[in-house]
Amino acid sequence: MKPRPTRPSGLHLAMIFLLAMTMSTVQAQAPASPSHAPSAAAAVTPAKDTTQAKPVHNSDRRKAAKLFLAGSKLFEREQFEEALQRYEQAASLDPGNVDYALAANVARSHLVTALIQSAAKARLQSDAAAARAALARAHELDPENPQVRLHLNELGDDALLSQTAPLYEQAAETVGEGAILEPASGVHSFHLRSDRRSIIQQVFKAYGIEVTLDESLRGAQARLDVDNVGFKTAARLAGMVTHSFYVPLDAHRALVADDQKANRDAYVRQDTETVYLSGLSEKDLDEVATIAKNIFDTTQATAEHISGTVTIRAPQRTLAAFNATLRELLEGRNQVLLEVRVIQLAHTAARNTGVTPPQSVAAFNVYSEEQSILNANQALVQQIISSGLAAPGDTLAILGILLASGQVSSSLFSNGIALFGGGLTASALSPGQITANLNLNSSDSRELDKIQLRLGDGEKATLRTGSRYPIQTSSFSSIAASVPKIPGLTGAGTSGSLSSLLASYGNVPNIPQVEYQDLGLTLTATPKVLRNGDVALTLDMKIDALSGSSINGNPILNNRAFSGVVTLKEGEAAAVVSELDKSESRAVSGTPGISEIPGLSNIASNNNQKDYSTLLIVITPRLVRGTQAAGHSPILRVEKSATGR
Repeated sequence: MKPRPTRPSGLHLAMIFLLAMTMSTVQAQAPASPSHAPSAAAAVTPAKDTTQAKPVHNSDRRKAAKLFLAGSKLFEREQFEEALQRYEQAASLDPGNVDYALAANVARSHLVTALIQSAAKARLQSDAAAARAALARAHELDPENPQVRLHLNELGDDALLSQTAPLYEQAAETVGEGAILEPASGVHSFHLRSDRRSIIQQVFKAYGIEVTLDESLRGAQARLDVDNVGFKTAARLAGMVTHSFYVPLDAHRALVADDQKANRDAYVRQDTETVYLSGLSEKDLDEVATIAKNIFDTTQATAEHISGTVTIRAPQRTLAAFNATLRELLEGRNQVLLEVRVIQLAHTAARNTGVTPPQSVAAFNVYSEEQSILNANQALVQQIISSGLAAPGDTLAILGILLASGQVSSSLFSNGIALFGGGLTASALSPGQITANLNLNSSDSRELDKIQLRLGDGEKATLRTGSRYPIQTSSFSSIAASVPKIPGLTGAGTSGSLSSLLASYGNVPNIPQVEYQDLGLTLTATPKVLRNGDVALTLDMKIDALSGSSINGNPILNNRAFSGVVTLKEGEAAAVVSELDKSESRAVSGTPGISEIPGLSNIASNNNQKDYSTLLIVITPRLVRGTQAAGHSPILRVEKSATGR
């Protein structure tokens, strides 16, 4: 494999162009005398080449430089085919410049790689002609490229795999063709009243067929009256009135015998065929053999499970009819592509607005509360007085300094107070906290799953999405109390080790037995293609979820199910919508009586929550393989005998 060469940068191309122009200028200034130094073109000429190189004119060098520059621009635009042509023309005009040949090799390598990639893309698109043309051009440019040969081999393998052999090849599977009668042409009339043997001989003799009669034909009387009939009609009517059948021996001879099963098994030619049905299960192979026996009345039908074959022995016409029927069963099955889109929409909104008034009001005596705080913090009071921050009798100043410093805290003074009264009876009211709410929380989520199911006609498919939840069904606990008293095993006896071992397992922990339950969506679809091209779709949908409560430790499951049949045209969509969850709640916080007054209820704190979840399933059937045309299928007639009856 040749590595892909790196693309020359614009600076490199400019340097090459300047080098070529410099060399051209130097050679133009050099005098054409034998004593002068050799030119650059002569310097790169191999020493073994003794022939005189053809001189290159300055005009050719200038043309070569222009072609090289044009090819470099095409190379930058990834037009490798045109760039290669420019480089080759430049190399032919100025063979002494090795940069032109080097650039041509680089462009050729890039062109081969681009052709291989184009062939691979055409192969993926099933365009064998375009892939073959691209690989042929790449092989022409680089015959020794291993990647080109590899892709050519893969293209040949695809051509071989696309040639499918017929299911029943009579020419390949038949050892020798059966004898075919060649009766004389023309029509004859028969008005015969005689025994069976005589009627048969006269009918066959009229068409130039020599007949051999079997001993099973007895001399019973029969009558044949028919006008202007050919051989096939005459032979069929003669067989009906004489209860006989014929078997060709060669082109002009036939054997006629009484129409009995034993005679047919003995005289009718039986062919043996092995039908290869690789990929079918053992049950399907047995069903194919059963069809051959019961429907086509074959002499022998054996299914080989190991090799995946069914060997059948029957007349040639029966084998042909069996193969035609089998081909319709295996290859004539409709196929439907179900495009399933599962869309889940969830919306959650929570809004909390309004004002929450104080829920409680505290009343207290101001003098008692002041003395309580001062008595509890005497050390701090002495520090304030000694530092000169407040006078010894100024209780309000001392109390204010204590509260402002943060050393002393009181819930009564945190929200403000309302004073009333005076003197020792001065009192205060401390209201609770007032809260203003302005909060909105809203979320929307969308979940989309796209699944494609390719099914045969009447084939069932199950789609599950969700999780599996373990549910405890039973448990095992200690069984030491139920073990009988066995000396040496459960109690003291000859073996003390067994007793100590059993005692160590006296308390066996509970061992739960769980069963996993599918939670979520379970969708079962069965398509049936009708004769007019419509698709009858049988849908079974079930949604299982936890309810949030339990009985005896076992959770309760919520179940929603839908079952139905819908008939759709090819490409139409069926939508199944389920409202999974929908809830709405509202809570009001405020002062009793005031919050219930119309107009003031909006000022109070309102907490509203809305939640809903919706499941949408869209199923679109597409008929990717339709083998049944509108109307009735043609009737296949199976003849159990090999005669003309």
